[in-house]
Parts: sequence; C-alpha cells; structure tokens
Amino acid sequence: MIIQTKTDIIPSEITPKSVFDNRREFIQKAGLGLIAGTASILSNPLKAATLNSGTTSEGAGKLLGRANAPAIIKATEFARHQKIMGYTKTTYGMGEKLTAYEDVTTYNNYYEFGTDKSEPVNNSKLFKPHPWTVSIEGEVKKNKSISIEDIYKLAPLEERIYRMRCVEGWSMVIPWIGFPLAQLVKWAEPNANAKYIEFISLADKQQMPGQNLQVLDWPYIEGLRMDEAMHPLTIMAVGLYGEQLPNQNGAPMRLVVPWKYGFKGAKAIVKIRFVEKMPMTSWMKAGPREYGFYANVNPQVEHPRWTQSSEKRIGAGLFAGRIKTQMFNGYNEQVGQLYAGLDLRKNF
Repeated sequence: MIIQTKTDIIPSEITPKSVFDNRREFIQKAGLGLIAGTASILSNPLKAATLNSGTTSEGAGKLLGRANAPAIIKATEFARHQKIMGYTKTTYGMGEKLTAYEDVTTYNNYYEFGTDKSEPVNNSKLFKPHPWTVSIEGEVKKNKSISIEDIYKLAPLEERIYRMRCVEGWSMVIPWIGFPLAQLVKWAEPNANAKYIEFISLADKQQMPGQNLQVLDWPYIEGLRMDEAMHPLTIMAVGLYGEQLPNQNGAPMRLVVPWKYGFKGAKAIVKIRFVEKMPMTSWMKAGPREYGFYANVNPQVEHPRWTQSSEKRIGAGLFAGRIKTQMFNGYNEQVGQLYAGLDLRKNF
C-alpha cells in the first residue's frame, strides 16, 4: 500500500475535494473519463499510437521522473508543430534548466481534455485552433474582435523562459514565445471603468470532450487586476520551444503570469472582457476556500491538500529532492510592490 502525504505529487488535478473524492464515480459514469457521445472524438489514431508506441507505464514514469505514471504518448512521436519565425530571444530566465519538451507537452492540467495529466495530449489531437478569433468586450471604447493572425502582429514576439509553479506542488521551467499582454490591452482601448480583465476560454463539448463532465462550470474563466495585466512580466503566449502552442498547452493563445499558480493561465481564449468589478473565476466558484482570485505563489500560505513551501520539479528524476518554493515564484523583486499593504492570507 502506498501512503500519500501532503507533500507527495499525486495524480489528482486542482479539483475541489468533493469532486476529487467522487472521481471514481465520475469515471465510471463517464466511461473512463468520457460520456457517451464523445467516443467519436476520442476514437482517433492516437489511441492506436498509445497501444503500439511501446510506451509502458514504467517507461512513462522514467520519462517524467515519477513512479506509477499512466501510459502516455511521447510528444516526439507526433509531427512537430509549425515553427515560429522571427521571434527574439530575451534574457528572461537565462541560466535556468529547461523542463524537457516531452514533459511540458505530455504532463498537463487541462480539464477540457480530461482530468488525468496524460489525457490532454491524447484527447486534444482533433482540436482545431485555426481559424481563431478573440472578442473584446465590456468597458472598452467599442466592442470588436481580432483574429489570431492579427494578434501575432500586435507586438514583436519574444522568447521568455519562465518558471511555472502548479498549486499541486510541482513546477516546470518553460521557454514561452509571446508578447506583453499590455500590448493587447492597449489595442483594446479600455475606458476608465475597466479595473479588471476577464479571460474566457472556448466552450465546445465536441472538440473538448472533458467539458461533458461537470468538473467545472464551463466555459473556463480567469481574471486579473488591471495593474497585473499591464505588468511587463505578464504575456500572451502563442508558442513554446520555438513552435506554435500545442493543443494540450493552450493553442492558439494562452495567458502566462509567472508569479501566480498555473491555473491562472487561461487557455484557448476566445473572449476578453474588461469589467469594473472583480470577476468570479472558475476555480473561485468551484472551491472558494481553496482557490482565491489572486492565486499568487506564496510558500507561507498552505493549500488544504498540498504544501506550498516546496515543490517537485517535473523531469528532475524519481529520486530528486523537493526544492524550496520562492515568494511570488521568485519574481518578488519585480511584482511585490503590486501587493503592498494587501493581506495575502485573506487575499490568497
């Protein structure tokens, strides 16, 4: 028998405890994570690839540096994604040891494609991130929309190496390609009433079979305070490792805020709303005692089920020790002033 402690990395995702406790029931009712009506989406060549790839549970465990991992498909067994040309490498994260591409693209929290870490890479293969349009609404000069092609033109693309800390107590180091969110905000022309920004992801049960399970109230919604959105570290990512974003990582565009827990990074964004009041985000609604609006990485404020004082770096190896978690994920010098005078225990 394996006894799990608070500091273990466990295969559950950032699910409210009531959902996690009843997960087996969800899976039984849904037919291994999918309800009837989505079988055609998941009955794709990836399933056969999983069976024929020779990737065993043991091999996957070695690949991702953890034991008892489910069988997965290695990202390298897929055709690589289209290269992004003309981006600039920056000094952000220089000297950090990158998490392997295979780990970044096969160990994902993306409930729209399943609640196990290995499901998004399998279940998102038929997702179509093109064509793509993002609507701009709310407290702006005028409502409008913009295509993903025009989003690419808003600002020069940069590669930024950021640490990513999951609320579950694991972390990665990822070379994102994107541009400052501030440039998109400027283009949107918010008015003086805009105090917060709400990011709304795609809701499409056909393309996103995980949405057939009411783990969350779809569509996925996240939000930032305006000064957080305008901070130079906050980016809209359109790629990683020199390529367009894979579907399982949030294609075609996702939010990246490196000093916050990973669930703040809304993926497959289709709508951006500028609002006067703090928006109710998906995880706030699902578990208000566990997931607050700010979600700043704070080793001094524990999650009820996971320690926040240390983390396991994915891919570091099965016997690698945990590392100490830094305040604001190590970006305290850059962002600490945003929260001066704010009680971070109450505003978690």
